[in-house]
Amino acid sequence: MFLKIFLGYIALISIISIIVCIYDKIAAKHNPKHRTREATLLLLSAIGGSVAMLITMLLIRHKTKHMKFMIGIPLIILLQAAVAIAVALLL
Repeated sequence: MFLKIFLGYIALISIISIIVCIYDKIAAKHNPKHRTREATLLLLSAIGGSVAMLITMLLIRHKTKHMKFMIGIPLIILLQAAVAIAVALLL
């Protein structure tokens, strides 16, 4: 039961992360006043959307020149993987 809820949450936050990332890319070109804050993008990554965010950024070439994202998000992924492994070993 917990696993289904967890996977549903990851799917939902991943979809939200993809949408926000694509929106920010579009806003960067067409409406710079309505950009998404970098902190928001990183927060979405930290709360579970990191893999989707990284893949989306690479596919649409958004924020790929910012070291904060190209180093930060993979570090978030590694940290999340370590936590997942630790939890799995404890259960």
